[in-house]
Amino acid sequence: MTDISPTGGKPLSDKIALVTGATRGIGAATALALAAAGAHVVAVGRTEGGLEELDDAITAMGASATLVPLDLKDSEGIDRLGGALYERYGRLDIYVANAGVLGPLSPLGHVLPKDWDATVAVNITANWRCIRSFDPLLRLSTTARAVVISSGAAHKARAYWGPYAITKAALEVMARTWAAEAINGNLKVNLFNPGPIGTLMRAKAFPGEDPTTLPTPEDAAAAILPLCLPSFTETGKLYDFPQGKLLDFQMPA
Repeated sequence: MTDISPTGGKPLSDKIALVTGATRGIGAATALALAAAGAHVVAVGRTEGGLEELDDAITAMGASATLVPLDLKDSEGIDRLGGALYERYGRLDIYVANAGVLGPLSPLGHVLPKDWDATVAVNITANWRCIRSFDPLLRLSTTARAVVISSGAAHKARAYWGPYAITKAALEVMARTWAAEAINGNLKVNLFNPGPIGTLMRAKAFPGEDPTTLPTPEDAAAAILPLCLPSFTETGKLYDFPQGKLLDFQMPA
């Protein structure tokens, strides 16, 4: 397996990194890890208070961030963000697609159409709109890295998890398709499966579980960071955090 241990120092100095769902959990922890590695973080999230807390933490470590309060169901807002990034930086070096929703845990036949549509809107459509807006910016970087946060649910057909599992499975195919389309360029696209992590989403899905028995968002962020480094040159792979290794997908010749 390729060694993806992080290097010392500030390996992401002068890099622009965008993280969605950055107000809490894995997104916030990853934003902090990227900032600590030297990147200027563009933090995207729905909650202004959460973004401000993140900004305070990033500033306290001597790093910098741009806060973007945005609901990713606002497709035109994603387009405006892409344009603003081009005007300000002329490129994007790192994109961590972390935002997602659990959706209803229910038999498929009992899922309300509005809840289905909301899950699809965030987990699939918003990620496609982000690719549409950010792909041109990433291709302007000499060391572009994209990490798409998936889930082990994408590989299972567990009862009552239909909307979440189905949308995460679609997200994985989307990321793999994007990786295949970028195979000959500087953009490297990989997936990350965090497994069970002590987050609010996990607590909602498993209310009786003791979160102190689980890895933390910071643990997951420490494994995501190496996938964002210029030295990491794999693409079209899935890093499975519970197993601590890269898993291969068959890429087209």
